[in-house]
Amino acid sequence: MDLTDEEKRQLLVYARTAIESRFEDAPAAVPHSSSENLSVRRGVFVTLRVGTELRGCIGYVESNAPLGGTVQEVARKAAFEDPRFPPVQSEELPRISIEISLLSPLQVVKDPDAIEVGKHGLVIEAGGRRGLLLPHVATEYGWDREAFLNHTAVKAGLPAGHWRSQDVLICSFTTETFSEAELQPH
Repeated sequence: MDLTDEEKRQLLVYARTAIESRFEDAPAAVPHSSSENLSVRRGVFVTLRVGTELRGCIGYVESNAPLGGTVQEVARKAAFEDPRFPPVQSEELPRISIEISLLSPLQVVKDPDAIEVGKHGLVIEAGGRRGLLLPHVATEYGWDREAFLNHTAVKAGLPAGHWRSQDVLICSFTTETFSEAELQPH
């Protein structure tokens, strides 16, 4: 799905206002859009950064809610519920940049050599554990395919090389990623 720049800006506004509304002790406004693209149900991650530093990232591989509402929900979770970081404070808001990654449906990986670093994100599942890394994580850290698989396994709480085991399910996905830095909302 290719979103228009206006649809991307609208999703970024939904994300920011969902976070800001928390400080006003008010619910985020329910998104209304005539765009069919913003009503689809699909996985989405919201990443928050201060400069180049990660400040929060949470999302869903799949969603049962329309895209606009899902973006609001995961934006709030990234800001206030990412266990790696303390909750965002109101004075941080002007410095926070929002990035949204829309996920394609998962595809089972039968041959790990088919994984393209920088293009594919990964989900590794085994023994009731699941780890996910977005496509750009591998390129940000300069990982090759094997390092990407190892880090995704570790994110799932598995040993690094465990992705080679027969009991592991590896899935890939692609993303459509955009940020406030690229598309300043009007």
